[in-house]
Amino acid sequence: MTAPAIARLAGWISAASRMVGFTGAGVSTESGVPDFRTPGSPWLVNKPVPFADFMASEDMRREAWRRKFAMDDLYAGAQPAISHLLFAHLIETGRMAGVITQNIDGLHQAAGAPEDRVVELHGNGSYALCLSCGRRHPLSAVRAQLATAPGAPVCEACGGIVKSGTISFGQPMPPGPMQRARALSEAADLFLVAGSSLVVYPAAGFPLLARKAGARLVIVNREPTDLDPAADLVINAEIGDVFGKLAKQIL
Repeated sequence: MTAPAIARLAGWISAASRMVGFTGAGVSTESGVPDFRTPGSPWLVNKPVPFADFMASEDMRREAWRRKFAMDDLYAGAQPAISHLLFAHLIETGRMAGVITQNIDGLHQAAGAPEDRVVELHGNGSYALCLSCGRRHPLSAVRAQLATAPGAPVCEACGGIVKSGTISFGQPMPPGPMQRARALSEAADLFLVAGSSLVVYPAAGFPLLARKAGARLVIVNREPTDLDPAADLVINAEIGDVFGKLAKQIL
């Protein structure tokens, strides 16, 4: 049953001039990056520390880094999947204006998508940031501080608290990426959701924003989502299978 739907999507992509992608964990599970909700997920063992707890306790900051590096080591070496590669190709060829992602793994950029065309709503886990001066720190430096210093890592420039570049639970959403995502959504004529359960807000509000502005809304996800009734096309199937077949039709 998915073949006619994929063919329909391929036609819409060919006709679109302001296509926007929106991706969630489902595109990166194809690369071996675990999601949050699958039973037995390692994220359930290494749950991200809430922002308030991170800020309140040096012990919790050390624990947060321990959990992060445990997860990083688990999927170290992950490579872009077919969906990442296809989105990068669509951007390169001018058919996709940009991709909004809930993911923190940097795989869209690794696939070739330009940095300025990827809107990372929840940040990026490949580096650390000083919460005081904004200086970016390599994770290798953070690991070295954890191994040699008794406290939690601090900024070498100002002594401020250093945190992963991701957005933690309870941490304010970054205004820049939110504004860019809104602009892309409101200008889209085709909005393609891939691999998102669409339950995390405010990120999940962008598909509806695009639909309200007049875009066709397509949702490709293994399981149904609450936004399926608002979509023009829904494909419930494995992400890799759908995008592999789609690639054959549009490349």
